[in-house]
Amino acid sequence: MRKNAIILSVLVILSMLMTACGTGKPATDDAILIGGALSLTGIQAPLDEPGLRGAELAIEELNNTGGILGRPVKFINLDGKSDPVTVGNVAVQLIEQGAVAIVAPCDFDFGGPASREAQAKGLVGISTCASSPLYGSEALGDKQFTLSMWNTTMGAAAAEYAYKEKGWRSVYVVTDSFIDYTTSLSEYFIVAFKDLGGEVIFEDTYTQGDQDFSAQLARIQALEKMPDFLYISSYMPDLGLIIRTIREAGIDLPIMGGDSYDDPGMFQAVGPDYGNDIIFVTHSWLGEGASPDAKHFLDLYNAKFNGPPDTAFVVTGWDTIMVMAQAMEKAGSTDGAAMAKAMEGTTFDLLTGKLTWSDAASGHEPNKEAFLVELIKAVPHFVGRVLPEKIPSP
Repeated sequence: MRKNAIILSVLVILSMLMTACGTGKPATDDAILIGGALSLTGIQAPLDEPGLRGAELAIEELNNTGGILGRPVKFINLDGKSDPVTVGNVAVQLIEQGAVAIVAPCDFDFGGPASREAQAKGLVGISTCASSPLYGSEALGDKQFTLSMWNTTMGAAAAEYAYKEKGWRSVYVVTDSFIDYTTSLSEYFIVAFKDLGGEVIFEDTYTQGDQDFSAQLARIQALEKMPDFLYISSYMPDLGLIIRTIREAGIDLPIMGGDSYDDPGMFQAVGPDYGNDIIFVTHSWLGEGASPDAKHFLDLYNAKFNGPPDTAFVVTGWDTIMVMAQAMEKAGSTDGAAMAKAMEGTTFDLLTGKLTWSDAASGHEPNKEAFLVELIKAVPHFVGRVLPEKIPSP
């Protein structure tokens, strides 16, 4: 009996060694847990759900290529339900389950609570694509980051393209006042456009959920002279209604906006009749003309989801996980302080472009390229990459 037990033990050890050497997969069950508080329901879901797909795909890829620090990786996402209190609560649950890093929602208002809980426990938190300058170390703590460019870059990229490439000199701005993302995006676009010499004819407002754009439309129609273009900082579901209302009124001015336009729901809402002359700034491009680095990702995504990605927000989830993995490898541990230090001192070459963060004392400001996309008959077309020459101070 004892002899059989010894033989069995030897076989188990040999099997473990063969697994470690032969497949490239980790040979230990001591998994590294990364927690996600991404919202799969509510108004935040169109931004977070694609990011979850990308994150899950990244976890599979990591486990198929050796894991992190020779250990397998596990990812658990609990629905933040587009509610800041719920987001904070699920982050606490994930940390209690042993998460060593937190993936936060794609917005300061909804993602901030998750990062605050991560900071309180000394963990790194990364929002997949929150673009408010508030998302950094100054407001959230020295271990908190966002994968996105800030609205300073996003607004400046649109302003420079409009002024320098299109030759547009005047704009009518409509700002959705519901969340910080939309208000700060308009703020930095206006600063950048005026600094270039552009004229802001009027700064109008709208509130998500109103479902009535008639007052704003009347003000546009009453203008003595039409602007060269409209800048509308809003998001779905009301963004589609706003654009349709404008187009149905016969106003065919070009429309510009931010990454919230990168939503298949918006493309469908405006349709081919109204989905033209719409240009937006976003995080990546995976269609025709995508970078060679995107091919492997696209092959994996197509195999898993039976079709190509429908928005760049998929890539932000992938890149968030890959940044965490590289930071752990560079730090040699999952310690939050070591990871944060590694992230501050690294240039990441990502599907969303090259990214460097400033140190914590400078706010963890991201230095990152923007991607410009134009809708033609409601189909996205790549315009180009932009790193603005002058970015407003946050």
